[in-house]
Amino acid sequence: MNDAVIVAAVRAPVGKRNGALSSVHPADLSAHVLESVVARVGVDPVEIDDVIWGCVSQIGEQTFDIARTAVLSAGWPDSVPGTTVDRQCGSSQQAVHFGAAGVIAGHYDAVVVGGVESMSRVPMGSANAAGNPIGERYIERFGAAFPNQGVGAEMIADQWRLSRTQLDEFALRSHARAAAAVDAGLFESEIAPIVVDGKVVDADGGIRRGGTLETLAALRPAFREGGSVTAGNASQISDGSAALLVTNSETATRWGVKPLARVHTAVVVGSPPMPMLTGPIPATRKALAKSGLSLDDIGVFEVNEAFASVPLAWAAEFEVDQAKVNPRGGAIALGHPLGGSGARLMTTMLHHMIDGNIRFGLQTMCEGGGQANATILELL
Repeated sequence: MNDAVIVAAVRAPVGKRNGALSSVHPADLSAHVLESVVARVGVDPVEIDDVIWGCVSQIGEQTFDIARTAVLSAGWPDSVPGTTVDRQCGSSQQAVHFGAAGVIAGHYDAVVVGGVESMSRVPMGSANAAGNPIGERYIERFGAAFPNQGVGAEMIADQWRLSRTQLDEFALRSHARAAAAVDAGLFESEIAPIVVDGKVVDADGGIRRGGTLETLAALRPAFREGGSVTAGNASQISDGSAALLVTNSETATRWGVKPLARVHTAVVVGSPPMPMLTGPIPATRKALAKSGLSLDDIGVFEVNEAFASVPLAWAAEFEVDQAKVNPRGGAIALGHPLGGSGARLMTTMLHHMIDGNIRFGLQTMCEGGGQANATILELL
């Protein structure tokens, strides 16, 4: 039976809203990481059987199957197809799952997976501007209000009894860990610098140094009067893209390339549409059960920091050394370019595994509509 192995993983630096990457069309940002990921292994793009690309706001510059547009923008042969996936924030993590499944099934010998979101150019929620995406039967079941993730984050804080101070402390830790990773040069191996308007952009734009509980405490609650969720303890609105090259061991040997990791386990779950963001908890349990591994077997966890309450609630359910959770910071510090975030997290986790010789890593993230993916990688 085929396996699915990752032979390269790269990402663009993550730009903050209206920052260094805001002038880059999302198809061109995607093309940049496509070029970079095949350059890492020296493979001819004609060998790529498909590109599976996550993107959430598929409207305007991000519509017309941006995966295919990115392939052509990268100068790849027109024989290389592309398809675009929407599983909300988990879109590019789901792209990894689809690509790995295709390789294992023998449908592909090699596939590039990843995603993009330019939230500066295509604002979050703009895809819903043309009409209400929720029909009458949904409303009859769940109520008339469109699900609000921020309100869901507040509900999670209430359910797990997480204080405003705990959320703010988590946010400070995210920034501190990301800054430490920058200072140690840990992101250099995963970031593919990009030239924008004649300047090289090679670092994430959202990391803040020197923050304090006092400064965060001054921020107003964003979703509920007297609430705990603020712009300071939630993920940043960002621009970014990431890509991984997935193949099988036989093809990697033919290319003369050493695989980095194996896609060991891949699962997806549904969870209540409100509070919407609890899915990583059952997804983690499902991944561990399917893999036959225990929490103690996992050397690093990436739990997406959509809001600080999400990984804190996850941590409350699992007895895990918090030094293993988002060790290089997360979306609160680095940013959350929706459709590209799953591949960004996986790229960061994989490079951390390589640097630390960590055998198993588990990634999970909450997703709009009440869903979550979980993936376990095994270092090779």
